[in-house]
Amino acid sequence: MSTRTPEQIRASIEQNRKELGASLEVLRDHVEELTDWRRQLAARQREAIIAAAVAGFVLGGGIAAVGGIVFGGRRKKKRRR
Repeated sequence: MSTRTPEQIRASIEQNRKELGASLEVLRDHVEELTDWRRQLAARQREAIIAAAVAGFVLGGGIAAVGGIVFGGRRKKKRRR
């Protein structure tokens, strides 16, 4: 087992501190890139437009279906008389 001098320990701590600082900077940049929703949307604009169209179609169809059930059922009953 080798004994390190205080200078070696300080140098090791300083090296670890520099490496940690560099790692944190890389992590910060990566997190910023992943959470930038405008950039994500711009990169996937076509998919976003398709998703919005599908969502609109489903919501519109759902509203129309409920309206048809609610109001269409009444009309059918009136026609049978």
